[in-house]
Amino acid sequence: MNPLPRSPLPNPSRRSFLGLGAATIGAVLLGACGTGGENTAATTSTPRSGGRLRAVFAGGGAQEVLDPHKTNLYADVARANALYDKLVEYGDDLAPVPRLATAWEPSPDATVWTVRLRPAVFHDGRPVRAADVLYSYQRILDPQNALRPRASLEIIDIRRSRAVDDHTIEFVCARPCGELANVLAAFGAYIIPEGATDFSHPIGSGPFTFTSFEPGRSFVATRFDDYWDGAPHVDELEILSAPDETARINAVLGGQVEYADDLGVTSARTYENDARVQLLQSPRSAMSGFAMKVDRPPFDDLDLRRAMFALVDREELVSTVLGRTGVVGNDLFGKDTKYYADDLPQRTMDLDEAKSLIRKAGALNTTIELQTTGATNGFVEAANIFAEQAARAGLKIDVKVGEGSTYWTRTLDEGVLSSFRSGAMPIETHLAQRMLSDSSKNYTQWRRPEFDALFAAASETTDESARASAYQQMQSQLYAEGGLLVWGFSDSVHGLSPNLAGMAQNAPSNTLGYARFDKAWLA
Repeated sequence: MNPLPRSPLPNPSRRSFLGLGAATIGAVLLGACGTGGENTAATTSTPRSGGRLRAVFAGGGAQEVLDPHKTNLYADVARANALYDKLVEYGDDLAPVPRLATAWEPSPDATVWTVRLRPAVFHDGRPVRAADVLYSYQRILDPQNALRPRASLEIIDIRRSRAVDDHTIEFVCARPCGELANVLAAFGAYIIPEGATDFSHPIGSGPFTFTSFEPGRSFVATRFDDYWDGAPHVDELEILSAPDETARINAVLGGQVEYADDLGVTSARTYENDARVQLLQSPRSAMSGFAMKVDRPPFDDLDLRRAMFALVDREELVSTVLGRTGVVGNDLFGKDTKYYADDLPQRTMDLDEAKSLIRKAGALNTTIELQTTGATNGFVEAANIFAEQAARAGLKIDVKVGEGSTYWTRTLDEGVLSSFRSGAMPIETHLAQRMLSDSSKNYTQWRRPEFDALFAAASETTDESARASAYQQMQSQLYAEGGLLVWGFSDSVHGLSPNLAGMAQNAPSNTLGYARFDKAWLA
């Protein structure tokens, strides 16, 4: 691309940034290429106190929440990380890292775990107690609430669990549990004060205290000086929402924010040498794919699912949508992580096989609706490419672009085929939350009693080889018969202003360092 002459940056107002006006402003800026500046995240300057750090995420409009047990979007995660803590979190390698919990010890048969809490306080000065932990988990596990962490925490028999004292909890498990730390680190398993039901003015034990919230627009929080892990460097944190990626990158370029989440490959290429923005990569943060619902036509036909696996050109999707940050997938979650079944043959495009399977399924020239949304970066582009690929095999894919704020709740139960994306997490967490018969986020509607039994066996045993064998068998079943077409994995790319320092450098999404700003400062 030939660089265009650099023109003065526009200075869009805060109102235009938060609204649709920012998208049109961005069309001019995307034409400008780099200036040759060094583009690595700042890490060497001395921490400085003060200022307001502004971050922008894709957001979800009116669906955004402050209830930490209902987090679904990355913007929700960022707010929850500011206000709350979990007992355990995932580190950069997806291994458990102590947070509010300092230690966890099993009984000889792994049916009872003793968890010890560190001294910490909520924003109103109350100490974090074992009773608060038990209340938080009771709320999550209440089947009437249908909360996302429930699938991971269900191994805990919360009615038989108890507080030994204010800083010690005895978790009784419904069956032997070989890896409680992964359970405690479950997505959304934040600790709230005992009795909390109203989240209009939330109180947590996190690094920032609540100031204000307008769903789909802005969240503001203030430094919590008594935070157990050290007070944040910045005085205030503001988290803004902008579904359009162009608006997010332009907000950094225009000096309206210091951090822009989830940038696409085009922005990464355009600005990789631009001194106005630092590009921060979160390694192997995102899995990209399509979810086929296996409980209804047309994908209740295994031959048609196998045809979809055969017709996709993964290399084309990765090179076009993910660029240099991506690698091909093999229809399984968790590439390069513990327990990943990397011995299964890598699938490649085979149009002859796909056409044969489509004819066998009686689906030649069938039209299938694919639900997607422009609110998630790369979804529409990947959907359109996939539709072109399917046409070569004799299937018609009708791409329907829906509203972003309701996309995930809508596609959980509705439709037959949808764009899918996931952040990083251990394979066992992915299986618990999405692949069991009672999983709350089962986007493929995969329900197999024998599969559930294998998961129970894997989670119960303390025998590492037996656990690995069970996970291998489960992945073999998904590879052969599942409904999740995983075509790629990629690093996530975020844009930082030149004066933002102290951000975690190697934190995949859904891990401790992602979407956290308490260790960052404005240099």
